[in-house]
Amino acid sequence: MNDTKAQPPNSLQAYLRLLSYVRPYWLIFSVSLIGFVIYAATQPAFTKLMESAVDYVQNRKQEEAMWIPLAMVGIMLVRGIGSFLGNYYIAKVANNVVHTLRCRIFDRYTELPTSYFDDNNSGHLISRVTYNVTQVTTAATDAIKVVVREGMTVIALIGYLAYLNWRLSLIFLAIAPLIAFVVSRANKRFRKQAKRIQSSMGDVTHISSELITGHRVVRSFGGEDYEKRRFREASRDNYRQLLSMVKTSAISTPVLQLIVTSALAVLIYLALLMMSDGSAGQFVAFITTAILIPKPLRQLSEVSSTIQKGITAAESIFEVLDEAPEADHGTLDVERARGRVEFRGLTFGYPASQRPVLDDVSFVAEPGQTVALVGHSGSGKTTLVNLIPRFYDHHQGQILLDDVDVNQYALKSLRRQIAFVTQHVTLFNDTVAANIAYGTLGNAPRAAIVEAARQANALEFIERLPDGLDTLIGENGVKLSGGQRQRLAIARALLKNAPLLILDEATSALDTESEQKIQLALDKAMRGRTTLVIAHRLSTVENADLILVLDQGRIVERGDHAELLALGGIYAQLHRRQFHDAPRPVAEDG
Repeated sequence: MNDTKAQPPNSLQAYLRLLSYVRPYWLIFSVSLIGFVIYAATQPAFTKLMESAVDYVQNRKQEEAMWIPLAMVGIMLVRGIGSFLGNYYIAKVANNVVHTLRCRIFDRYTELPTSYFDDNNSGHLISRVTYNVTQVTTAATDAIKVVVREGMTVIALIGYLAYLNWRLSLIFLAIAPLIAFVVSRANKRFRKQAKRIQSSMGDVTHISSELITGHRVVRSFGGEDYEKRRFREASRDNYRQLLSMVKTSAISTPVLQLIVTSALAVLIYLALLMMSDGSAGQFVAFITTAILIPKPLRQLSEVSSTIQKGITAAESIFEVLDEAPEADHGTLDVERARGRVEFRGLTFGYPASQRPVLDDVSFVAEPGQTVALVGHSGSGKTTLVNLIPRFYDHHQGQILLDDVDVNQYALKSLRRQIAFVTQHVTLFNDTVAANIAYGTLGNAPRAAIVEAARQANALEFIERLPDGLDTLIGENGVKLSGGQRQRLAIARALLKNAPLLILDEATSALDTESEQKIQLALDKAMRGRTTLVIAHRLSTVENADLILVLDQGRIVERGDHAELLALGGIYAQLHRRQFHDAPRPVAEDG
């Protein structure tokens, strides 16, 4: 993550930045504002009509009898038009903003470095795209609608009060600081509570995601009750945070209503004393206008929590958008590298690790050679191969591809030279063909896809699927066996036809018979390519040109299979355990 990241913005900055996304839709937004102005203007127009009606009752002017009911219908018609324009077009703007934010945050996820995903759990990241964006939607639709519509209504009503009697209307201006104080205190609490709600919602999403993706492990190890307890605790915490926000709103709204009603009572009392020289219609219009003010004020006070949740959600989204994307300072773009890989004195450690994961690693893999990496778990093998495509940046030593530092390559060009097959296969909820021809391989000819599947020994099971290559395989290939999924991943790597092939336990999910078939296919695929192989099964690396034995991040042995066996060191011990000292079953007594 970016350690020099700026401090989080305050509410006003976040809200202004959110509104900056409205700028491309200013014309539509202006139409909605006009609609709300029309809506707000009908409120004092209605009270003015009440004044005319009361005066008619007093004076009995026949010419006024007809236009008063017609005016009432006209006012409601205009009010309806204003309401439609305001509501529809503000929703259109808001949903455009939400769509833009959702796409931008997803786009940024595709650009962030691997370390960012290591430091943030998936539940909170997913929650930002789903729950947090929904909160922005609410703030950008219902909240803005209420603020604009009811705010303009209050302004229009107070303006009409001032027109009728400006001295008495000053009472509402006198209580404005008190209202602002209550709203300010409530907003601070709303903001804190909104952050807690987002965090708890992220926990709910995270636990749910883990259960869904790991349900087989949960069931096989009897973890149902444990997961239920975890989820209930997270959900209960979310419930408490939501209830706390409701409590704050439930207290602040009546307090504001009491303040406004008290001011209204004083206003009515003074109106009775001071408007004796006005007509009965003016008095009724004044009182009616004053009575109409509390309702929009109450709605404005209640929307405060929604706005704060939206602002807090927007802040969390902006935090992601402000994260520095994966660094790419390289400019070299090559169509196809020869495939010579060299490590020179490479030392690497993760930010949280107390000692280097790799320490002074040096070796050369010539074009077309196969280099095997073996060693105990945690010796740094996977980290080493992850540094070649720059999933992590190294700062000590060098990694060279065709005698050029990998940092000088543009990332897309560098990764185009590498085909990766890992132990943990990632497939997508799409067809078999789309999973083999994924990403930049999407335009591959059908014949090439079939050939890659054949070489990976996958064609035999693909042809038995209901729709062959066009069969949907479910989320992460859930409808396939582990070996079938692994063979699709190998087919994908074969189709890419990159000069550098990295196999990280690529045959681990296969049975012995399938592994032998795949190994033959891989032997053919490795010809003319530089291949780095990580394997715990030493039988798969016996024919490697060079075998590197890693221990605690250092290369402690190197040579071919025969040389390392003769050396009698760590490799010989590992080989002896796998092939000679395997435990034999012992019959139990009884």
